Amino acid sequence: MQLMITDRKRAQITPGMIGLFFEDINYAADGGLYAEMIENRSFEFRDCYGDKGDYYTVYDGGYAWEAYPAGADVQMRCVTGSPVAEENPHYLRVTADAGEGFQNLAYDGIALKKGMEYQVSFYARCVSYDGSVRVSVEKEGMVFAEETVSLRLGRAGEAHFWDRYRLTLKAEEETEHARFVISLDMPGTVEFDFISMMPADAVCGLFRRDLFELLRELEPGFVRFPGGCIVEGNTLANRYRFKDTLKEPEHRRANWNRWAVSETTPENGFHSIYSHYNQTLGLGYYEFFLLCEALGAQPLPVLNVGLACQFQSFEMVEPGTDAFEEYVRDALDLIEFANGDAQSRWGSVRAGLGHPEPFGLMMLGIGNEQWETQASRFFERYAVFEERIHAVYPQIRLIGSAGPDVTSEKYDRAWAYYRHRCGGKKEFVHAVDEHYYVQPEWLYAHTDFYDQFPRDVKVFAGEYAAHVDESATAPGADGGKPQGEAAERADCGKNERKNCLGAALAEAAFLTGIERNADVVALASYAPLFARSGFAQWAPDLIWFDAARAYRTPGYYVQKLYSTLRGTVTLDTGGWEKETEKEQVYYHPVLNEATGKIYCRVVNAAEHPVALTPVHENRAPWSVVHMWSLGGMEKTAYNPVGEPERVTVREDLPERGGEEGSILLPGNTFAVLELA
Repeated sequence: MQLMITDRKRAQITPGMIGLFFEDINYAADGGLYAEMIENRSFEFRDCYGDKGDYYTVYDGGYAWEAYPAGADVQMRCVTGSPVAEENPHYLRVTADAGEGFQNLAYDGIALKKGMEYQVSFYARCVSYDGSVRVSVEKEGMVFAEETVSLRLGRAGEAHFWDRYRLTLKAEEETEHARFVISLDMPGTVEFDFISMMPADAVCGLFRRDLFELLRELEPGFVRFPGGCIVEGNTLANRYRFKDTLKEPEHRRANWNRWAVSETTPENGFHSIYSHYNQTLGLGYYEFFLLCEALGAQPLPVLNVGLACQFQSFEMVEPGTDAFEEYVRDALDLIEFANGDAQSRWGSVRAGLGHPEPFGLMMLGIGNEQWETQASRFFERYAVFEERIHAVYPQIRLIGSAGPDVTSEKYDRAWAYYRHRCGGKKEFVHAVDEHYYVQPEWLYAHTDFYDQFPRDVKVFAGEYAAHVDESATAPGADGGKPQGEAAERADCGKNERKNCLGAALAEAAFLTGIERNADVVALASYAPLFARSGFAQWAPDLIWFDAARAYRTPGYYVQKLYSTLRGTVTLDTGGWEKETEKEQVYYHPVLNEATGKIYCRVVNAAEHPVALTPVHENRAPWSVVHMWSLGGMEKTAYNPVGEPERVTVREDLPERGGEEGSILLPGNTFAVLELA
């Protein structure tokens, strides 16, 4: 089979076209990228209930904390009165005997690496106590790290006081599923608040290093944050408020996560196993800007437009009201926070957080996944945001929304609106955010989705993934079923098996069409990004992790091969890909003008190997000088916890085919060929 690749340049590729989409789903922030190891560190967690239009929470400040040792008669009460921060008014009052105290569950337990240091801090106030506390990490009677801290007595003449204590724990041995413990060395009563444990190697003091390194390995062009449905909230009260995150961590008002009510049903009393999924907001907009800077990626923040999640709520504020003005003002203030000089109102807030230089924000998302209805009036909302933002910041590129899919009337109406408005105002929208979570067959059938797409408004493929049928990923179907503890932590049917090779191949094939149409598709990002094993509401996901390890999925490798082996311009194929697709072979070539390298992405979705010959327009063969390949095994193969590199990229020269210049590409394989 010949792959026609001409020397003719076709479309310029947006620098940094392949990026990341981060949302705090599947414990991606607290319990994930945010390196904090303590769960419910400020005793503010809420237990969440409800269904569309009817949500409520119950305060459960003691969640994730238990008496130490287990079963001890320790009095633990979450109280208010004299908090460290008024935004988080509760704290823990502990009365215990010598050797007793309290311990933290830390999701599924603390994981330590031998020799690693961990920074611990907490606020304490001695009510009736004159002694020390022991801070340790323990499991089944074994102590893996410990330090003792002397507490200071209260100072005379003060109505209330808190002292902050800092110490370093060093792991003597490696462990998993351990508990963080604070115990008293004599009887008494002590109050505690804002208890933190961070690994000393956290990137920027914030980001869990192994997860950050996996992101950096992708060399993303941008990061869209912080969501997603998180931006909207299931109620406007629990939306992600960017100004609440521009404070010292103690003063960031805790929030319940909208994914805490995922999978609520009448059968479970509208109360799911994720009901204590909360947000400390340790990762706020400032930290996301820092993340982008550390990754060398463009920031793409998203803001609420006065609509709660249209799937899960009926709540909104009306355009033209004072309440709506708050949302518009937030957008203007966010731009000033990111780009204003250190003397401006919001630029000074950024400088006060430690970053006097502007972040260089260029793009802003207006709403997440909104669509037009008689009630939502989304188009009217967008127009107000656009007019107000561009009146002050004409250089900011705005990202609109095409709704939740690409197949409905919502989608058609959105595009008709943007095209009509852009006819008289070119900068009205830079790109329109499209989302598609579809079966692999749809992606294969629509590699030409953008071939005839009008070129007047650009596309942001903001959320996409191949969702395979449950039956195709049944446990043990590929011999890769995790064993032992990994099996015990399997994710209620929504687990790593959905990130199989078959899904990744379909995504790679679809991306050939995305890249071929780079003159209209400006940006693309897979979704969701992270999932903590045992804590996932959604699958598939690009990166899976637990407390001790993180690992790449086959889909991760697809993203990496596109984002790191970059082209600057596409090369014309004369439409020949339409012929190869009849044989389940999908391909597209790009040229990196800076290096002179030509890369051809090729997917063989058939079960059998095929002989491929990349040829010039005159049918003379190209030389294949290098190959990166993924797959060559059954489509159900995936990377379980116990075998995280089962499906991985191989680098080598390809096996030669029978004809001059031909190579043999195994079945079920995605490859990138370097040509000369």
